[in-house]
Amino acid sequence: MTRMPDDATEAWREIKAWRTAERARLIAERLALGAEERAADARAIAERLDALLGDPAGRVVSAYWPFRGEPDLRPWLAGLSARGARTALPIVVAPRTPLLFRAWREGDPLARGVWNIPVPAGGDVVQPDIVIAPIVGFDAHCYRLGYGGGFFDRTLAGLPTSTLAIGVGRSSASMPTIRPQPFDIPMRCIVTEADVLTPP
Repeated sequence: MTRMPDDATEAWREIKAWRTAERARLIAERLALGAEERAADARAIAERLDALLGDPAGRVVSAYWPFRGEPDLRPWLAGLSARGARTALPIVVAPRTPLLFRAWREGDPLARGVWNIPVPAGGDVVQPDIVIAPIVGFDAHCYRLGYGGGFFDRTLAGLPTSTLAIGVGRSSASMPTIRPQPFDIPMRCIVTEADVLTPP
């Protein structure tokens, strides 16, 4: 394995420390919101997603189980299922590996996954047409700051280019830059309660 030059290693250490601090700040701000405000934001995001995606029938849509104040899109996911979409949730298989997607709809059994986040207890492994990824922060180029595990970047790198990757979160999570690295993959768009952002 090629060793990073010392200056590059030091630069990456500094960026990682900066991202860790920004991540903590943004999550704390999100958790400080009241339940009613978070619910209103989630409804607004769901409306914007509906307008963006149109008829979901026949498409495989993966979202997520909400964690640490993320927008709760489970009612929206249930609505997609009722309109003919096949819905799914991601599963962490192991560190430093892509996510696995399993078919899931409201009422299907769940198990406890990594960080005790519920994941489908069974269900077919599917390849989503649309991946909804929660964001901690984002910038104007639609780069997403996540939790630091790199799961979504590794996953998106292996999916077909036709896959529509959408980041969702609050508009207040906007940042001047996430200081993207070569392994960071931008979202096709970011949907917040206030707007739909696409890369310049």
